[in-house]
Amino acid sequence: MGKFVCFGEIMARLNPPGYLRLVQTQQLEITYAGGEANVAVSLANFGKNAVFVTRLPDNDLTKAAMRRLRGFGVDISRIAIGGDRMGIYFVEKGASQRASKVLYDRKYSAIAQAQPSDFDWDGIFEETEWFHFTGITPALSDNAAQICLEACKKAKEKGIVVSCDLNYRNKLWTGSKAGTVMGELMEYVDVAIANEEDCEKVFGIKASGTDVTGGMLSKEGYGEVARTLAERFSIPTVAITLRGSISANDNHWAGMLYQKEKCYFSREYLIHIVDRVGGGDSFGGGLIYALSSGFEPQKAIDFAVAASCLKHTVEFDFNEVTIEETEKLMNGDGSGRVQR
Repeated sequence: MGKFVCFGEIMARLNPPGYLRLVQTQQLEITYAGGEANVAVSLANFGKNAVFVTRLPDNDLTKAAMRRLRGFGVDISRIAIGGDRMGIYFVEKGASQRASKVLYDRKYSAIAQAQPSDFDWDGIFEETEWFHFTGITPALSDNAAQICLEACKKAKEKGIVVSCDLNYRNKLWTGSKAGTVMGELMEYVDVAIANEEDCEKVFGIKASGTDVTGGMLSKEGYGEVARTLAERFSIPTVAITLRGSISANDNHWAGMLYQKEKCYFSREYLIHIVDRVGGGDSFGGGLIYALSSGFEPQKAIDFAVAASCLKHTVEFDFNEVTIEETEKLMNGDGSGRVQR
């Protein structure tokens, strides 16, 4: 089985217990996560040979994060050691009409200050079948963007499938810069993943008949978005998550896969959310697993959405669910009855 290489930043996640706000808490829980690390954990949980690549400082936080990844079966042997600090982000969980909030403290992190010479892509990509990154990583610094580009070029040289989750973060860069940088990277992408806002914010591709804040999403409109994205960058496969927000606690959740000029839609789930952060990454991990396992398009999108639906019920970023649990849900058993 070939390797699935995920490249990006892993950070320390700090959040108050329960639904306390940052301004009122006197305690913070610490876990470790990041977009591509979350995908690597999902793939390892599903039995794939997942490799996580990043750059981290030589300190105890790094050791803790590496132990966490290793505990899930993720290969950490290609992590570069260097720099002065690990990025941090704070999560305040929302409730009802109060939205969740994320506060970043990741400037000058080890990966943001990495140099191209820190990564031997020829060696990293030995026996690799899939390479995954997100739009978060090139947003960290110009160097990180250049490293992403070099990795994509090397992956294409070797015939490796490349996937990218656009994952636009307006706290990290502007839409115009994201459009320029991501536009170059998308030329190498085989599988593009986006949410209901990414394509509009990054590439100006807007879904008609959609009001994200009002929770109204148009399937036809997103079919056009996927088609436009696929044609603009010659991308064979485009997947879009469809989230209808009722409140911070309750969302409608579905997805769409576009291949060979045809749209495939999953069923829609009504989710009562335990932890939303990492939901999109769990979709990406489920989709990569499904496509690389030879699933037909409809089954692939059904699996990805079911995996992500379950992740919304799991605390913290990592999706700690099994193939069996995912297949049970995608096959129609969402009763939540106690399993004895």
